[in-house]
Amino acid sequence: LFSFPPGGVVPMSSRLYSAPFLNSDLETILRNQTQDFCLAFNTGNYDQAALLFSADGVLMSSNQAPVQTTKLIERSLQHLAEVGYQDLRMETTRVEHSGDMAMEIGRYRLTIHSTEGAPRVDEGKYLTTWRRMGAWRILATCWSTNQPLSTSHQSAA
Repeated sequence: LFSFPPGGVVPMSSRLYSAPFLNSDLETILRNQTQDFCLAFNTGNYDQAALLFSADGVLMSSNQAPVQTTKLIERSLQHLAEVGYQDLRMETTRVEHSGDMAMEIGRYRLTIHSTEGAPRVDEGKYLTTWRRMGAWRILATCWSTNQPLSTSHQSAA
């Protein structure tokens, strides 16, 4: 359980509390783990991708209900691949941390194959929260597309 310091304020900028080289080391660790996630997903090793999450981690992907626990995350990643999600690429653009918590922001690109036409490329952004539990593990991650809503979705909104 994460506890707030006296006064309830959590410093958001690691630059105030750690030397710059420490933040760059953490940034390298999280960038590498994000690339490990992509590699595991792209090679069908959904169990390995799910192991990057904490035991109670949450995956919130676009157009899907959130899933929690490594087993359900593994199944959800497998389902995404089965419906055509492939060639996932993620790029970390920002990392901030305080103590044993970190936040990563980035952008993604993937290809979605379907039986109803040519493959399409999806690009968007993601936000991941990490907690150091010995190793850094994903507490929650969510992503959303940059693609505009289709006409049928706009009329329903």
